[in-house]
Amino acid sequence: MLIKHRVYLISASLIVVLVALGATVPKRFAAAAEYILEQLSYYFGWFYLLSVFVFVVFLLALAFSRYGKTRLGPQDSSPEYGVFSWLSMLLSAGFGVGLVFYGMAEPILHLGEPPHGAAEAGSPAAASLAIQYSFFHWGVSQWAAFTLVGLIIAFFQFRKDRPGLVSTMVEPAIRDVPRRHLVAESLDVLAVIATVMGVATSLGLGVLQMNGGLEKVFGWPDTFWTKAAILAAMFVCYMASSYSGLDRGIKMLSNLNMGLCLGFMGYMLVTGPTVLILDTFVHGLGNYLGNFISMSLTSPPFEKGDWMNRYTVFYWAWVIAWSPFVGTFVARISRGRTIQEYILGVLLVPPLLACAWIAVFGGTALDMELNGGAGLTSVVSENVPSGLFEMYALLPYSDWLSGITMVILFVFLVTSADSAAYIVSQMTDQGSLNPPLYKRLTWGVLISAICITLIAASGLRGLQSASLLSALPFALVLFLMIGVLIKELREDRRETLMALYHRNDGTPVGADLFEADEFSELPPEERVRRRLTVVNRNSPD
Repeated sequence: MLIKHRVYLISASLIVVLVALGATVPKRFAAAAEYILEQLSYYFGWFYLLSVFVFVVFLLALAFSRYGKTRLGPQDSSPEYGVFSWLSMLLSAGFGVGLVFYGMAEPILHLGEPPHGAAEAGSPAAASLAIQYSFFHWGVSQWAAFTLVGLIIAFFQFRKDRPGLVSTMVEPAIRDVPRRHLVAESLDVLAVIATVMGVATSLGLGVLQMNGGLEKVFGWPDTFWTKAAILAAMFVCYMASSYSGLDRGIKMLSNLNMGLCLGFMGYMLVTGPTVLILDTFVHGLGNYLGNFISMSLTSPPFEKGDWMNRYTVFYWAWVIAWSPFVGTFVARISRGRTIQEYILGVLLVPPLLACAWIAVFGGTALDMELNGGAGLTSVVSENVPSGLFEMYALLPYSDWLSGITMVILFVFLVTSADSAAYIVSQMTDQGSLNPPLYKRLTWGVLISAICITLIAASGLRGLQSASLLSALPFALVLFLMIGVLIKELREDRRETLMALYHRNDGTPVGADLFEADEFSELPPEERVRRRLTVVNRNSPD
């Protein structure tokens, strides 16, 4: 009985220890977090950049390869969720909180401190560069790690009927390792810790921004207890949602927030500087695509300052840390889709909507700053969470805009936390698609506890440190998983084609029948005879 729950007990115990350390020695905890953040950024920033670029290239190559038509499930299966619900849940789980937090603030931050010092601060050139790098940080690269982990888990879970665990994904690569069951369990614990830290970072950002909004609109104080009250309200809501399960609670909340986001973004587009926003989107997209490779691999060794570590490296570490959670959740809702449909859907659609959001809110803020002298640069540099609400104060119906934003943010928080509790429970219940309620409740409590501990100990800096710490080892695991996936896809294709070859019953999806010769052990003359039989059978009389 204890063996079955060992991953659950070990990972939960480690999180409890972290919470206790943060609560009892907050100053030392904060100092350690600061030191870890600086050291990991300095020594491994290049590795994060290279890893994410490799993930993008691998996924796009796989989508258009001979394996693209393979389904994540039986070959005759169909998608479990409609396109709108599927994309809604992707958006809510993947980046909703972070995008609301940084969608307006990041372009303004880059305006005041241009990426790599490549433009004069506060200039139109800096504004153009700010949009370009904001698109980069929230574009395809961010979703590469999510897409990769989700693809691997979905393939093993729904195509191969194996548990959706990290240990399952790498099991073929560690078969000859002594005491491999301990190695496998350690990898599962690592995935749980990385997930909890990544989720805590996202939830912490949301809590900080909600506090900023409440302070600006209602005069609530920016204190620890205000943040604790926000987190407590969110905790009650997502625990209630957990009783409803994935198909009701999370799906309903995701669809609601997707509708709110699209409607709100449309309102801002129509009532704001519409032409400038559209120009910003098209121009930013062109710069992003045209400079994608150089931005992905830019790690200047002689550059002064740590801009890259504070932005690109942090983002990539954050998404790698969060990839076990988002990947497992994306896999859970993507059963029945082809590999090509899955990759193109997950890797391209959410980033496109993210760029549109940045163009609307970031473009509006940049216009105010450059042409209206709004003073947003100094506001955001001093207090990132309140920047969006300071922009609303310069617009009509500012209280309504702030209120709608806080509703969107709160629903994103609840959905992300609900999804996280479900996924971490699944990861600690041997990959079960229906983990017990007590595990979902336990992880809901622990996720909230580590989030408020990080906020209390060192605020945003502590949240960033947690992400970088847990991301580094998991990035290495992802490369191991890529190797296993390639081997398993080839074996799966071999089995499918050989079965069709020997039955001679038609053309398999995504492959010509003659491709089965690649795997056939028949002599050459027999291959020729079988080909001629197929050709004659299919030719007109």
